[in-house]
Amino acid sequence: MSLPNGVYRADQVGSFLRPKTVLEAREQAAEGKLSPEQLREIEDKYIADVVKKQLDAGLRSITDGEFRRQWFHVDFLRHLAGVELRGALQSTNVSVGGTMPPRLVVVDKLGHPNSIQVDDFKFLESQIAAAGAKATTKVCIPSPTMVHFRNTRDTIDEKAYPTLEPFFEDLARVYQEELDDLYKAGARFVQLDDTNLAYLCDPKMRSEAEQRHGDASVLARQYAALINAAISKRPADMTIGIHLCRGNHRSQWFAQGGYEPVAEVLFKDLNVDAYFLEYDDARSGDFSPLRHLPENKVVVLGVMTSKKPDLEDKADIIKRLNEAASFCPKGLKQLCLSHQCGFSSTSEGNDLTEDEQWAKVKLQAEIAREVWGDDLSI
Repeated sequence: MSLPNGVYRADQVGSFLRPKTVLEAREQAAEGKLSPEQLREIEDKYIADVVKKQLDAGLRSITDGEFRRQWFHVDFLRHLAGVELRGALQSTNVSVGGTMPPRLVVVDKLGHPNSIQVDDFKFLESQIAAAGAKATTKVCIPSPTMVHFRNTRDTIDEKAYPTLEPFFEDLARVYQEELDDLYKAGARFVQLDDTNLAYLCDPKMRSEAEQRHGDASVLARQYAALINAAISKRPADMTIGIHLCRGNHRSQWFAQGGYEPVAEVLFKDLNVDAYFLEYDDARSGDFSPLRHLPENKVVVLGVMTSKKPDLEDKADIIKRLNEAASFCPKGLKQLCLSHQCGFSSTSEGNDLTEDEQWAKVKLQAEIAREVWGDDLSI
């Protein structure tokens, strides 16, 4: 089988360690010492550089490293009308240093007054073109479930939404509008980053979710329906991937548990083309849920880790790929290789250096070529 357009045998989730200059510039902008235009100029310079580094490392699915974001989700979702940042999330899973992400609450009808990622996409596309590379400009945005999962009935305004059905309809609509804007700008690959289906695999988090939203199995199906509605109007030549994340902050994870609780919903109900799945250690469970994978879809298998600096053993990675392939209807043809998550889902980044990061990416591409051949697009 051929890979979906924009998916490669050596692929990636999206984020890379932020250069120190970018981090300092964002702090200065927050303090009012740099204008938004000055910050963007600095970001542009380092995004141009990270494009070249990705290409040099062997990647052909190219992102902007998420250099314009502090949080993988907040910096997108805060641009939706009706969404506000209020305080921080309260959780039993406190991150390293006590950092907790801002809480996104719904205070009015959801809307999409302006495109959110189009300008960023156009700049990234221009840098790939300038490099003369045959590569895919990959857009990563948070899954629509991120607006609901951590909220309760109290944090979704009842005047705007007396019942939740219109809320989910509006949430799907604003994503349809963003995808339409991206497609018209030339984007052909969009990845949805979703922590919540993965969190429903963790017994403790599943229990907490049921206290907020009721039966977790019903919630998983509701989320599949939401995502399907959000992508329902995409043209046939726009590829949609989804990444399931168990948390990735300064090399710390937050959830554990195999995919079995959501496997059938994930593989049989979701109308996406590619799944980017965490499998870098035992907390993700075994590969048996891949038996539900339809013959026309692929899994980008995150058996390498972005959380540790050590280079993986090539033979071990190939062994794990073959083990996973034994559960897929068409074997290795349905698999690709990546790290389990990005290297910097938040601006702080994971605990490794940039040199260590790129060494891991280069090894990943090397392993992919050994397993599937030199052309990583087939």
